[in-house]
Amino acid sequence: MNNKRALIDTPTELRRSQMPRKAKKLDPDFLYFIVDGDRNIVLNKILVLLTVEGDPKTFTEAMTSRDVAFWKEAVNDEMDSLLANNTWVLTDLPSGSKAIGCKWVFRRKYNTDGSIQTFKARLVAKGFKQKEGMDYFDTYAPVARIASIRVLLALTFELFLKEGF
Repeated sequence: MNNKRALIDTPTELRRSQMPRKAKKLDPDFLYFIVDGDRNIVLNKILVLLTVEGDPKTFTEAMTSRDVAFWKEAVNDEMDSLLANNTWVLTDLPSGSKAIGCKWVFRRKYNTDGSIQTFKARLVAKGFKQKEGMDYFDTYAPVARIASIRVLLALTFELFLKEGF
C-alpha cells in the first residue's frame, strides 16, 4: 500500500515532443500584400464601406432616399418579372381568412472597385404568418430515402468503374 502511495505522490515530468518546431511559412502573395500591397485600394474599399448609406429596410425608406429613381426602376423591374412569369393568380379571398402580407427587400450590388453595379428589389410573401389547417393543409418537402441514395451511389460507382478502366 505504501508503495502505491509513493508512486502517486512522486511528481512526473511532462513529456515533450522531440520534433524541432518550425516557424509558420506565410504565402509569398500574402507577404507581398502586407509589405508592398497597394494600400490605396484597401483604403478606398474601407472608405466606401464607411460612407455608403445602408440598404433601405422598408418601402418608405427606399422612396424617400436620395436614390429614389433607381429604387423605383428596381421595383418596376421586379413587378414586370412577377407578371411576366405568372407568379400569382388573382382570386377572391375566402370568407373568414386574411390575405398574406408582403414586404419589399432592397439591396445594392457592388462592383469589385466599390461602385454600385445595380439596385435590386424583391417582393417577398410573409409566409410565416400562415396557420396550418387554416391557410394551408398540406406541406411537402422532397426527401430521399436512404435506399434510393444507396442505389444511386452504387450505379454511379459501377459507371465510374466501367468508364475509368
